[in-house]
Amino acid sequence: MITLRNITLRRGAKVLLDQINWTIYHKQRIGIIGENGAGKTSFFSMLLNTLHADSGDIDMPKQIKLAHVAQETPAYDDTALEYVLDGDTELRSLQQALLVAEEQDDGHAIASIHEQLSQIDAYTAPARAAQMLNGLGFSHAEQNNSVAAFSGGWRVRLNLAKALMSRSDILLLDEPTNHLDLDAVIWLEEWLKNYPGTLMLISHDRDFLDEVVDHIAHLHNKQLKIYAGNYSQFEKQRASDLLLQQAAFDKQQKKIAHLQSFVNRFKAKASKARQAQSRVKAIERMELVSAVQADSPFTFSFKNPGQMPNPLLRIDEATIAYGEKIVLTDLNITIAPSDRIALLGPNGAGKSSLIKLMAHEIQAKHGERIAAQNLRIGYFAQHQVDHLVLHETPLYHLKKLAEKTRELELRSYLGSFGFSGQRILEPIQNFSGGEKSRLALALIVWQQPNLLLLDEPTNHLDLEMRQALSMALQEYEGAMVIVSHDRFLLKTTVDSLMLIASGKAEPFDGDLKDYEKWLTNFRRQEAKGTATPKPESSRKEQRQLEAKLREERRPYLKKISDHEMALAKLEKAATELELQLTDAKLYDESNKAELQKLLDKQTDIIQQQKAHEKAWLEAGAALEEFNKK
Repeated sequence: MITLRNITLRRGAKVLLDQINWTIYHKQRIGIIGENGAGKTSFFSMLLNTLHADSGDIDMPKQIKLAHVAQETPAYDDTALEYVLDGDTELRSLQQALLVAEEQDDGHAIASIHEQLSQIDAYTAPARAAQMLNGLGFSHAEQNNSVAAFSGGWRVRLNLAKALMSRSDILLLDEPTNHLDLDAVIWLEEWLKNYPGTLMLISHDRDFLDEVVDHIAHLHNKQLKIYAGNYSQFEKQRASDLLLQQAAFDKQQKKIAHLQSFVNRFKAKASKARQAQSRVKAIERMELVSAVQADSPFTFSFKNPGQMPNPLLRIDEATIAYGEKIVLTDLNITIAPSDRIALLGPNGAGKSSLIKLMAHEIQAKHGERIAAQNLRIGYFAQHQVDHLVLHETPLYHLKKLAEKTRELELRSYLGSFGFSGQRILEPIQNFSGGEKSRLALALIVWQQPNLLLLDEPTNHLDLEMRQALSMALQEYEGAMVIVSHDRFLLKTTVDSLMLIASGKAEPFDGDLKDYEKWLTNFRRQEAKGTATPKPESSRKEQRQLEAKLREERRPYLKKISDHEMALAKLEKAATELELQLTDAKLYDESNKAELQKLLDKQTDIIQQQKAHEKAWLEAGAALEEFNKK
């Protein structure tokens, strides 16, 4: 158990946490959320004793072992496997003691150490570490490469594996999914579900939080509030709190206005001066309820992409290869204006390579890439962020794209992405990874692409920006191909899935849950070595049969997807309307007509929801019947 008493934490002049009290219990699984700069990472630093509170106390039993992911990884010559095994310090300590005992030929000590090694299950440690590395995307061969051979993102994965290997009572994870693909995220989810200690997790991934945590700690406005349940349950409770807060604020403002009117009328009259003064003090003592503010500062949208040739892009009989290594073959893909496709597949299968081919970043070894004459691609990948000019400002970058646009309009546009005031004139070398990603997205959106190619666009983005991106992509009128580990983003923005596996790119029938099952089966076969290729004739017949079934299922899936998208938009409209209806002014006699208009709109939305829900259920039942045939 860890207890925080009256904790206040500052960074410079800024107060991050103010008089925080919190007790963290054994085996709790806590998701820590809050806007960027709220103090989440600083809170972890306090627990790790690398940052000290300005006031207050933290009570933590001395025997508690904390594990966390290191921020830096030197270029070690040790293999990846050995580096991860170093995370188990008790194992390494016993191994070192065994070497000393063997050198001294101390039979008693040797027997004792072997007994201790047996108790901590040391003999399975290499297999467990290898399984962990495999789950995080390292092939068997790569596990024997030196740490120095891996790039920065892969070293982050090694640090994560090392932290998971540690024997800890409390595991602190700060954005663990940022450098992972969807497969690794799914594996990490399952691992964390079985973690026996207390888990504290900073994450902006809604689905990941939903699967892993049972409490949400919300840092907001220097305060901390604990919610029981996962992220989805937090959202419902938070929305309810905000509606109640708005109603309390409106009620309080009326009371303050009433008190103030008395003060204004009678403060000059000697007979009423004392009463007026008491009301002034009442106003001062009253704890003002904050007006509900929109949580997200981001409200951007894609402009109409204009011309939409059909098809936008074709890839015919293409092969992608790096040197002699063939990554994908027999690629036949057509991107139409209405397509919204997510690429799925095991790590290293070629998802990013396919997006690069579409973006014309690489050339096909064989085959053709045929682009429409008016194709305008908006391509986002992590290396796009690296192309930003670090000593220049956000305004400079946007002006390069819009030389003839008034600066006021450019400032307003950047403000919709959270860059305002002096921030737009600061060199971006001082920006966080999330801010740089946000700027890169802003530059893409400005160019009005009719085909978006997005490779992990949510890395380093916080929850508010992810929500804004999801809403903007739902309204986007162009075509889109996306690779992302953020399942919430995929569920809310794409219509079809494409599986990249075994050197092929083929449509995937099913949803993300079906993909998780496919992935589990794929890994099982891979581990057993049973994923042996079938004869070419058999494979061809199987592909033809699968293609026929996909074509027959497509209308059913399209109907289901259309109704889900419609319901999502109606849900958003209903929530906005409910918030409007909390305005106390609406219920004045003078606003009767406006109130009736909103109530009629609410009734219409409810009827549309019922109609789409009924149609969605019918479409689902029809698909089930088809699947039984």
